[in-house]
This record gives sequence, C-alpha cells and structure tokens, in this order.
Amino acid sequence: MKLGFGLYRHQLNDDHFRFARQCGASHLVIHMVDYFRSSRSDMSVDQPLGDDSGWGLAGDPDQLWSYEELCAIRDAAAAHGLTIQAVENFDPAHWHDVLLDGPKKAEQLEKIKTLVRTVGKVGIPVMAYNFSLAGVSGRIKGPHGRGGAEVVGMDGPYDKPIPNGMIWNMVYDRDAAPGELAPITTEELWRRHGEFLDAIVPVAEEADVILAAHPDDPPTPTVRNQPRLVNQPGLYQKLIDRKPSRSNALEFCLGTLAEMTDGDIYEAVESYSSQHKIAYIHFRNVRGKAPHYWETFIDEGDIDMLRVLRILRKNGYDGVLIPDHAPAMTCSAPWYAGMAYACGWMKAALHSLDANG
Repeated sequence: MKLGFGLYRHQLNDDHFRFARQCGASHLVIHMVDYFRSSRSDMSVDQPLGDDSGWGLAGDPDQLWSYEELCAIRDAAAAHGLTIQAVENFDPAHWHDVLLDGPKKAEQLEKIKTLVRTVGKVGIPVMAYNFSLAGVSGRIKGPHGRGGAEVVGMDGPYDKPIPNGMIWNMVYDRDAAPGELAPITTEELWRRHGEFLDAIVPVAEEADVILAAHPDDPPTPTVRNQPRLVNQPGLYQKLIDRKPSRSNALEFCLGTLAEMTDGDIYEAVESYSSQHKIAYIHFRNVRGKAPHYWETFIDEGDIDMLRVLRILRKNGYDGVLIPDHAPAMTCSAPWYAGMAYACGWMKAALHSLDANG
C-alpha cells in the first residue's frame, strides 16, 4: 500500500508538494475545484465548512480544466517525487444540470466526458466524484478531539432546503430566482446517477480512467431536504452492480462508512476490497454515528485502523491511502501538524504491516 496526501486547489504549489513529500507521501489526490474561491480568509483550514449559504461560488462553466494545466501540476509534483493518483470532484459549474436533470444536462455530460478524457490523457488513473444534490453540508466544528483539538462533526439532522442556484453546496447561479429546490425521491436520484454512469463509464473505459464514487458525507437519509445516494455500506454494492466495469469503482472513505448507522465497517472493507473495487482510500477515524459524531485523531476513534490495514493486505489491496480531515492541533500551524501526525502514524503502521507479513 502507498501513502498519499490530499491537496486542495490553493495548495497545488511547491511548498505543499515539499510538505507532502516530507511527510512520507509518494502519491497525491488533488482537488481542482476551488471550494474557497469566495472565502479566501478560510484557506488555512483543512476542509471547507461554510454555512447555510454554502462553500462559495462554483467555477467558470465555460472553462474546463485543460490538458496543459493538469500536465503542469503533474510535472511540478513529479519534481518533488510525487505521483498524482486522482483528481477529486467535478466542479458544480460543469455538471449542475447532470445532478438536477436540467436543460443543460446533455451539454454538461459532454463536458464531463471531455474532462475524463483529459484526465486519462495526462496519465492520472482516477477521477473521483460525489453524486449528491446537497453535497457535504451540515457539519460543525468543536474542540472534541484528544486534548481539546478542534475537529469536525455533526450534532443533529440538517434539512434546511437548498436555495435556487445552489447545488453540491456551491452557488452556480448568483442570479437565480428566489425560492428553494424542490425535494426529489431517492428513486429519482438513483435514476439520474444511472444515466450518468451509462454516459460516462464507456468514456472512462476508453480513457483508462477509474470513476470513483464517494459515499455521502454526512451519511444521513437526507441532507437539506434531499435524498442521499450511498448513506449505508450496502448501497455501494448497488452502485457497483448498476454498471459493472473496471471503471466503476469506489472512493472508499473509512470515516464516512463508520458513521453510517447500518452495517459493519470491517465487513464493508472485506467485501469491497475482496471485489477489488476500491480506487483509493480516505483513511479517517471517527467516534459516533450520524447524525451525532465527531472526527478524531487517527488512533483514537471507533475504527481499529490496524485491523482495516490487515484486511486490505489480505485481499491484495495495493493502492493509495490518504489522511483525511486531520484534527487541527494547538500550534502555529494547526493543519500542518495534524496532517504530519496522521502521516507519521500511517507510515509507521504500513511499515509494521510489511515487517510482520
């Protein structure tokens, strides 16, 4: 298994590449969506939170990530000994009507095809996505980690409706008419996702790219009055079976899966790793179940992370694991310290696994 590192758009620079390499990472998962585009003061945090108004503005609907742009990032990372394993998440500006089943759906599916082909041409093996109307919403922060470290969690359901012009927790239309997005059924969400798979998986196969689906975070039945696609571990199987293909796989988030109210995290790891459907792993620990949980240091939550590694090793998983949502530690560089701690623990655990067979 390989130690990776996740970087947001504003972190795709030499300083952060050096930091990732110093932490022992060999691979990167990068975000091309700029979640902080309209909230630059919030750039020091390890993940965007936002409020009822979302994370901020989506990107330029007419400006797709280019081959040249991705190659430049790939080459800059390679200069520091890092390989880009995945791009994580499409920009809502490029696929809002795919999610909404809106009038620009066909046009935007073509844009997604172009992006997948570009990712493949650059030589990046995975394109991850989160098929959700509400996106990652409803989480809060508090000093609930060990020693009062600031962590992210959830403390109750969050179903304030989505305003018009927002999707996936980002604003794609600042001039949208007043009002709220009408709720849809779970069956309708799955229908839309099935059409997305039907259109994009064949392109991904041709481009030698794996589409990796993230489970719903937070994994409650609804968020912002809209249904969730994968909010229980077994629903990942439904997603896989909907379009059997090497290119239809999973972005496996341990923390989100552990927050789910049904199933067993170790059975989920066993099932999906034995099927070889895990594209890469968010290696995060948590305490509690949705809608009441807190993220934790990697070694203090409900998940026995060493047990997870042993299952992965047994089933031949040789992919990338990245630290995910590390607690902010009390020092002058809270995010850096939290990520360095997580990477050190992971590197030692992987070394121990190798040494003991």
